[in-house]
Amino acid sequence: MSIAHPEAAIHGAHLTIDLAAIAENWRRLGAQAPHIPCAAVVKADAYGCGLVKVAPVLWRAGCRTFFVAHASEGAVARSALPAATIYVLNGLTPGSGPVLAAHALRPVLGSREELDEWAALGGEMGRPLPAALHVDTGMNRLGLTVPEALALAGDPLIQAAGIDLLMSHLVSAERPDESINRRQCEAFGDVLRAYPGIPGSLANSSGCYLGEGVANDLLRPGYAIFGGNPTPWRSNPMQPVVRLEASIAQVRDVAAGDGAGYNARWTAPGPRRLATLSIGYADGYPRSASGRGHALVGGVPCPIVGLISMDLIILDVTDAPSARRGEPAILIGDSLDVDSVGHAAGTIGYEILTGLGSRYVRRYVESID
Repeated sequence: MSIAHPEAAIHGAHLTIDLAAIAENWRRLGAQAPHIPCAAVVKADAYGCGLVKVAPVLWRAGCRTFFVAHASEGAVARSALPAATIYVLNGLTPGSGPVLAAHALRPVLGSREELDEWAALGGEMGRPLPAALHVDTGMNRLGLTVPEALALAGDPLIQAAGIDLLMSHLVSAERPDESINRRQCEAFGDVLRAYPGIPGSLANSSGCYLGEGVANDLLRPGYAIFGGNPTPWRSNPMQPVVRLEASIAQVRDVAAGDGAGYNARWTAPGPRRLATLSIGYADGYPRSASGRGHALVGGVPCPIVGLISMDLIILDVTDAPSARRGEPAILIGDSLDVDSVGHAAGTIGYEILTGLGSRYVRRYVESID
């Protein structure tokens, strides 16, 4: 029996996160437009990889601007990054201004009400407090419409609200031939020209690969930093970051017609050998991968059979001679990158990463190899 990481004996599964790969991926993204700065989106606990661990690594790599979703995340980021510029993407929740100001966070303002509230707080403090202005160019989620943004150009409110960055979000950056990408770039360009001297940011992870027309003044990647493919139309230029392994708890032989898992949703087509892993949907491995995903045991792809339960997954390991109690099975890693795992579960790699659970031990290394 071989246990690659003995600490997994008490956790059932463990997650390895390669910090050097995170730094290298950020550099590769920035290299797509080397004449402008590259920020880092570290929302959702740095896409499940651990904000407190990841943020200082990116800072040491040269990143100076960071984006989170909520003020609570911003406060955590500030504790790890005392000198960084930190924007809060979801804007200004009513009454949250003093908390943002206390942590030197910059809200991404997306309505006249938010602008008024932030400007008023700055007035109380005797100086404009920096913030970004969110312009909606097609997503229809958050932000001022383009006509609203153009109408506010030159308004004293913009200066009073401390606007130092203009932002918008691409709708289909991962599909380079979509016409909406061009329309968004053109609309955002109109806004930038109406606000001379204020930089703009449009390029997300996939947007970094759409050319100079999208780059503007600040790249803003997130998912790709953590190993996701920003160019799904071709091979992934990013290094893998996460590796998820679970220990085999038990191996058993079943006869033809035997069922496995809740409701016997799977029945053995013949004599089969099954292995049960100490991991389930409570650990962030999606139940929707039941009967669709697979794991690697001794390098052999082994399909998931039966329904994934809260704490356990059953594999068909008939073709994996090394399968035995205590042996590790790889659920993310090697040929199973986060995008392929997401696809097999009928979702996306983003959801796989951000859903990574807390029950397994986390190991931070400089190189998985």
